[in-house]
Amino acid sequence: MPALSPTMTSGNIGTWQKAAGDVIAPGDVLVEIETDKAQMDFEFQEDGVLAKILKESGEKDVAVGNPIAVMVEEGTDIAPFDSFTLDDAGGEKAPPKKESTEEAADSSEPPDTGSKTSPSTLPKDAPKEEIPEAKESESTGGRLQTSLDRQPSLSPSAKALALERGVPIKQVKGTGPGGRVTKQDIEKFKPASSPAPAAAGGAPSYEDIPASSMRKTIANRLQQSMNQNPHYFVAATVSVSKLLKLRQALNTSADGKYKLSLNDFLIKACAVACKKVPAVNSSWREIDGQIVIRQHNTVDVSVAVATPIGLMTPIVKGVEGLGLSSISSQVKDLGKRARDGKLKPEEYQGGTFTISNMGMNAAIDRFTAVINPPQAGILAVGTTKKVAIPSSMEDGNGVEWDDQVVVTASFDHKVIDGAVGGEWIREFKKVVENPLEMLL
Repeated sequence: MPALSPTMTSGNIGTWQKAAGDVIAPGDVLVEIETDKAQMDFEFQEDGVLAKILKESGEKDVAVGNPIAVMVEEGTDIAPFDSFTLDDAGGEKAPPKKESTEEAADSSEPPDTGSKTSPSTLPKDAPKEEIPEAKESESTGGRLQTSLDRQPSLSPSAKALALERGVPIKQVKGTGPGGRVTKQDIEKFKPASSPAPAAAGGAPSYEDIPASSMRKTIANRLQQSMNQNPHYFVAATVSVSKLLKLRQALNTSADGKYKLSLNDFLIKACAVACKKVPAVNSSWREIDGQIVIRQHNTVDVSVAVATPIGLMTPIVKGVEGLGLSSISSQVKDLGKRARDGKLKPEEYQGGTFTISNMGMNAAIDRFTAVINPPQAGILAVGTTKKVAIPSSMEDGNGVEWDDQVVVTASFDHKVIDGAVGGEWIREFKKVVENPLEMLL
């Protein structure tokens, strides 16, 4: 199992693109692998022949470094590998065992609990309690039940489909040879209907959905962010009436070459504000045991994208030097590939600032976002609302309608003081309400 990202410790086997006996050339996609970040194609970088697949499609949590297939040189007879097993390849990596002290091994109580009976508080010469000798229980005479007896036999493709659809294999009646469960059996399976709610003590009235590798990673990173980064929030109401008029004029004259969105302008405005207040375009780092604040010279904006498997943040790099049409095309391309699970690690790892826009949901006026570490700031954008404001006409009577958006920035107080965060919001508001400044 290859390590396809720096944080990857295990992966799930997707669809094999090659079968046993196929010739592999450098750059060929061998298998799809679900990492802790995304579904990725594993491209093999050597010539050879796929002799044996050791881990079938649908296998979960395969540790990095564990064997998943056997490759041999071209021209090698692969017939002897028909009976080749995972044990023949060295077996699977055992999970690391936690080290324990001698005292802890003799005690059922963890050390250093503060209890008078914990190993760390007992004197060294204290007599150890006699441990009763273990006795073997009497046999019932029954035959041990093997895993094959407990679970029906099924084909690899049926197993992968069952895992994908959440089908309980034990409830499927196999129609294959010897009662083997086939892919068609999984496709035809219909769970027994239960219209009435479960009574007390009966079947549960809920469903436990296993967390994917990516969901676990998102949970760990966001929990770490909230625990280790002291968040504070700065909100502002921003007029986007002039910006929307400029957007309409540019799209009208584009002749179909591009179609700018409001978010494209806001990404550019973030870069302008970060260049004017560079302290926000920074990150908290520990290098060789020394804490530093790294201030970045380029503004690489991570754009939050909702995907079927979780939130991704592909990066538009060097935004301060890009035009609006270039930003727009990159956002569309990165967003599509993020939803398809085709991003490369370098396209979503890094970034110096993040923007999360939920403006497409008309029900969301405002929200706050969690900082994406090691970055120190993220901007949350609500939906556009028409707001009545006093008329600017000389008589001062009446009202006019203004398009407004509420933005909320989250800052890491370790890196950015409150006054600096407020200055960044002011610069952002200024450039959005005077969009021609983006062209300067």
